[in-house]
Amino acid sequence: MDFIAEGIKQKLIQMEDDGKYIVYLHQAKRRNYENPEEKVQAESFLKLTLIYKYPVKRIRQFVSVQMGSETKEADIIVYDDDALKTPLVVIECKKPDINELEFARASDQAVSYAVAEGAKYVWVTTKLKNEYFEIPAKKPKDRITIPDVPQFGVTELARYKFAVGGGTTKNGQKLFPLEVVSQDELTRRFQQAHQALWGGGELNPSEAFDELDKLIFCKIWDERKLRKPGEPYDFQIFTEDTREKTEKDLLERLKKLYEEGRKKDPEVFKDDIRLSASKARTVVSYLESIDLSETDLDSKGRAFETFMGSFFRGDFGQYFTPRPIVQFIVDVLPITHESIVLDTSCGSGGFLLHALDKVRKQANEYFPGEAGKDGKKETARHREYWHRFAEHNLYGIEINEQIARTAKMNMIIHDDGHTNVIATDGLLPADNIRDKTKNQGFKYNRFDFIITNPPFGSTVKQTEKAYMNQYRLATRDVDWLNPKSKAAERPGQDTEILFIEQCWHYLTEGGYLAVVIPDGILTNSSLQYVRDELEDLYRIVAVVSLPQTAFTNTGAGVKSSVLFLKKFTENETKLMRDTKQTLKDSIRKQEKFEAHLIDIEREKKKALQALKDRPEFASLNAKELKGDLTYAEAAKAIADEYGRQLNDLRFRLSETYEERRRKSLPDYDVFMAIAEDIGYDATGRGTKINELVQIGEELNRFILKIEEGKV
Repeated sequence: MDFIAEGIKQKLIQMEDDGKYIVYLHQAKRRNYENPEEKVQAESFLKLTLIYKYPVKRIRQFVSVQMGSETKEADIIVYDDDALKTPLVVIECKKPDINELEFARASDQAVSYAVAEGAKYVWVTTKLKNEYFEIPAKKPKDRITIPDVPQFGVTELARYKFAVGGGTTKNGQKLFPLEVVSQDELTRRFQQAHQALWGGGELNPSEAFDELDKLIFCKIWDERKLRKPGEPYDFQIFTEDTREKTEKDLLERLKKLYEEGRKKDPEVFKDDIRLSASKARTVVSYLESIDLSETDLDSKGRAFETFMGSFFRGDFGQYFTPRPIVQFIVDVLPITHESIVLDTSCGSGGFLLHALDKVRKQANEYFPGEAGKDGKKETARHREYWHRFAEHNLYGIEINEQIARTAKMNMIIHDDGHTNVIATDGLLPADNIRDKTKNQGFKYNRFDFIITNPPFGSTVKQTEKAYMNQYRLATRDVDWLNPKSKAAERPGQDTEILFIEQCWHYLTEGGYLAVVIPDGILTNSSLQYVRDELEDLYRIVAVVSLPQTAFTNTGAGVKSSVLFLKKFTENETKLMRDTKQTLKDSIRKQEKFEAHLIDIEREKKKALQALKDRPEFASLNAKELKGDLTYAEAAKAIADEYGRQLNDLRFRLSETYEERRRKSLPDYDVFMAIAEDIGYDATGRGTKINELVQIGEELNRFILKIEEGKV
């Protein structure tokens, strides 16, 4: 309900000066509506009249309360009589962003007003959070937590407030259905609940995030349980005799919900709920009234992502690829509901969620008007189209277990797709991953699309991981222009390079890899062997250069690009490698490489012997020659000269090879683009231009031509 609009219609309030001021007509009070606290007060007043049905003549705002020698002001008092002699409910209104300590003080203040005035009930609200108390007549300090205050004419409260579809108790108390809230409000509720968990110091922010995740999981599971109309939800406060019993009862219900959910999906959360009863109650007070199931997917998804971003930026920034980059990559690729999609370093699940969103939009195109918006229920065939994709075709691997849980929660918030997100090292061989996780979906040569942003800047050492010997890019090949060289293990290899090879294993022939890589892979001369391997394994589809600042706001400053690759067939890769090897053998033979090496070595030996035969050195023995500085310098000069000749020979043959390689290998077009503005600056603030949109449209057309065999 739009309370302000309805309040104006019912002539309870009026707005003045373009909404800057609100006038409460029953008391002729004009107040500053730009004050956040006033907005809470206005909505609370209107709820009392429009929802709780109290006659406006029994409601007074800004009431003076005598507290000993001091005079205070209660925000709202509802009376039980027309003469306003018997206070019933005291309402204290605070701005939405107060912390738990401030909320507790407001509660104490409201209770003291109620005791002073002789009121029976207290309602403390910030709009994001509501708490209700009953004040026992004989022990006013022993306030009892209750689920709501009574509505007009009700003499006996229900034990709970929220039920499926709402309804009314036998005593006339209205029960409420869950409510859909805006993206901004949902974000603030998540943030406030998280802050409430760590603000007192019992938990650190990371632990608090995990515990909040668990309770959000309970909330979603509770909403999905099958209930008849009028049956109460479990994720809410039930009235018990004491505050302690109320909190204990709530925590027991939450743990039961949690265990029910865990039995169906034990991989979501492996740890028990570790919150105290009072902390659990605090979180529930922020979330009990909202309807996550019916909240628009985009709204709740963005709310959770915004909340995650506000917490995980900084130390965990590497787990978040900025949305414009994710959107660009997913939009470019021809992913459909039949595609099998993997992210080998899925972080918080951004790529997987955008792939799911893309398939949902396709469902809207195939089944227009069946998506369940505007109060309508989603049709079975619309849901089947995208939900089957979410459940069976989306896969993610994340090495950090906490982030993996976050990815799962992110996908649960978006209505599933979390089943095949696993917490393990993405560089492990697929059979090891299957054995470890019992998920049989992680197989090589299976995935149509891999979309990923692997971790940069870390090195896996041979001595640390047994799987390193399975990677070609972790081994030095024989140098075709150095007869003495042998294949050997590299001491270590950068993770992003290993992930490119691992993705090749997972892709089906003709499958696409879109990967964010540091520009060094494309430009460093020392990494030519990586580029050579990419050339053998993939068709290079596109290279899109990102600005230096693309990842600055997530804590990384490495200049990066997005590389789009299409996996060759086994025969195509064999042809590439055979062609290269044939060229090398041919050049060595044509250029008489071995003979030149023999000549250079023979001439070098002759020059060194001539040096030894010189009169000043002829009488010296081997030990004396070695210690003679003049001889040593002359010998080094000879070695350098013939070393230079050898290097010149190798360089000339390498140049010949590169020239012939370009002519011999298959020729195809590669899409190249430079994006200088991608929708946000170095601080993460939005800009007016996102060049990735236009680049993406052109690249999408280019990829479609590849699929049609036109380029």
